[in-house]
Order: sequence, then structure tokens, then C-alpha cells
Amino acid sequence: MWRFTVKEPKLADLLTLEKLEEGLYRGESWDLGFRALFGGQVMGQALAAAQYTVDQGMSCHSFHCYFILPGDAEAPVVYQVESVRDGRSFSTRRAKAIQHGRVIFDSVCSFQKAEKGLEHQTFSIPSDVPGPDDIEPDIKRFEHPDANISMSLRDKLIYHKPIDLRSVTIPGQHKEAKRYTWMRLKEPVEQSNLVHQTALSYASDYHFLMTSLLPHGVKLTDKNLRIATIDHAIWFHHPINFNEWHLYCADSPSASGARGFVRGQFFDIHGKLVASTTQEGLIRKVPEA
Repeated sequence: MWRFTVKEPKLADLLTLEKLEEGLYRGESWDLGFRALFGGQVMGQALAAAQYTVDQGMSCHSFHCYFILPGDAEAPVVYQVESVRDGRSFSTRRAKAIQHGRVIFDSVCSFQKAEKGLEHQTFSIPSDVPGPDDIEPDIKRFEHPDANISMSLRDKLIYHKPIDLRSVTIPGQHKEAKRYTWMRLKEPVEQSNLVHQTALSYASDYHFLMTSLLPHGVKLTDKNLRIATIDHAIWFHHPINFNEWHLYCADSPSASGARGFVRGQFFDIHGKLVASTTQEGLIRKVPEA
């Protein structure tokens, strides 16, 4: 009896773009089984496109994104990068994502040459969060025959495997607008801060906006829920090695006007705060048909 092994996709391949000409790049798309193209993919690829246009030795310190139209997971994405400014220490780039002749995403990235300066950190990893080795990978729960997920998502689970996600469950906190997730690359990639920044950008969209649903008892499987990212921002504080475990601490201070606001902190395995994120998104409940 023949057995065929499906090769797992590599995130590094998804985040490596084809150069069409100066300032124009094209990336493939993964269908993760969602209603539209995964926002993390567009962010990671847009940042990669912008990185191609700056000098070596520069890395992104802030990345601000707007999601304009839903993306098509069955079509490639073209990225147009505009050089806004090049200074002695900082460079600014604007990166647009285009599909079917329309801009679906717009962003501004700021890059900086490495330099030393004042340092402090006031946030730390919560003391009651168990380590990643004590938590079962999320993918095992979704692969279970009784998992309450759509067939389209079940068929696309292989595209969720490049990021090892492990959601933390803390007794008594299931109704709070807080979520803790350990994550890392399942397959290590080269030791390049630029590559790891794009990978973390990709992963930063996982489970993020869902945090604003927790106090309301609303689940993604609710057929009357409409959820979509509006904007997303990332600030990189230190070099990243996403081959190692990082704890993504997310909370939602506010939800109003059919929008949820969330913020997050990425801590490396040693407790250093390496990146901060914010996001606002649509969380609309539509009337039952």
C-alpha cells in the first residue's frame, strides 16, 4: 500500500518575495481556511518587501498597517514599496499590497541603524503563566475529530503548523479580556533579525483580536459574528530570535461601536520585552436570519 506524505509548508518560503522590478515584489498566498486572506501574511510580506529596499545594518523599529479590503487567499499579492525618506539613522518606507488591481493593505515602516541608548523595561512575564513545555500544542486540539471547527479550516490545518502555538489556560481568567500564548517557529530559520521580524509580524495576528471577545462569551464559531482587522501596529524593541519560545501577552482594554481594541507584548524566553503590538478590528454581531 502506497503512502503519500504531504510536505509541510515553510514560513520562510512564504515570506521570501519575488522581485518584479525596483520597488515591486510578489508573494504567494496561503489559504488558512478563513473567510479571507490571513492578515499576518500580508503584514509579514509587506515588511519583507520594505526590508529589501533599505541598507544592510538597518532593522525595523515600528510598523503601522491598515487593512483596506479583504484579501483573496487563492491569488498572489503584489507589493509596491515607496521610498519616503533616507536619513543618517532612520529610513521610512511605505508598502502597499495589491490584488486584482486594488490596494487591499497600506503600511508605513520605519527602520533604524543599530545604536545604544537608555534602556528600561516596566512590563514582565506574569508569574502564574506555565511554561510552554507544560502545554499541549494548539494544533493537536484542532486536529481532534471532535474539534468544533469548519471543514474548510480542518482541511487547511497544515498551513497553521509552521508556527508552534500553545495557548495558556489559567483558572478564573476565562472571562477576562486577557490571553497568553506561547509561540515560536516550528522549523528554525537563519539567524537574521530581519527574517525573524517578518515571522513575528506574521504570528502577531494569531488569536489577537479574539481577546476582545472573551468577556462577552462570543466565539469565532458564532455564525452571527463578523470579525476583521482594521489596523495593526508593531514596535520592535530588541533583536528577535523567533526560533526560541516567546510569550504573547494580549489584553483588550476596550470594545465599543462594533470595534474591539487589543494590545500585546512579546517576551522572549528570558523575559525580555522584544516587541509591542496594538490592533483595532471589527467585532460586529449581525441579527439572526
